[in-house]
Amino acid sequence: MGWYRNHLNRAIPLFGVALAGLLLVLSLMATPVFAQSGCDRAYPQTISGREICIPPPPPDLDCPDLPRLGIREPIAVSPPDPHRFDRDRDGIGCETLR
Repeated sequence: MGWYRNHLNRAIPLFGVALAGLLLVLSLMATPVFAQSGCDRAYPQTISGREICIPPPPPDLDCPDLPRLGIREPIAVSPPDPHRFDRDRDGIGCETLR
């Protein structure tokens, strides 16, 4: 019985490490490529046919910061909207950029 308990006590931590590694690999496979490259998934990848990238916070961005990123028009916003571009929650952010 002691031999079995000793081997079981060694195997349980190894199983936990293997399970954590598997979960990490699965989560990376489920993440879109543009999210992995530093773009926030709550915002579009393209505007008027141009590729854009709005990074996740920090820093917290406001609508007046978007022209610096080459964005000069309202953008589509999906929840959770970490930068709070869509204050009225109608799915269109930074409507003042019209």
